[in-house]
Amino acid sequence: MVHRLSSRFILYQRDDCHLCDLALTVLADARFPAFESVFIDDDEALETAYGLRVPVLRDDALAVELDWPFDAGAAAALAAD
Repeated sequence: MVHRLSSRFILYQRDDCHLCDLALTVLADARFPAFESVFIDDDEALETAYGLRVPVLRDDALAVELDWPFDAGAAAALAAD
């Protein structure tokens, strides 16, 4: 499946994921810029790439990924690049 995203930042996550909920809280605390949430459930390619790693915050413009656990400082640093 090809994803066409309009945001530079992507949060890869799962449905019913406690760690993903924590990541959303961290991003809110960091006042992180707009991002898109992509749920990997039911997408074989995304499951293969991110299944054991979610949540993952990706800067799609720079092809840089921040694996969990990350904090507000790390998220802010990613947004500042």
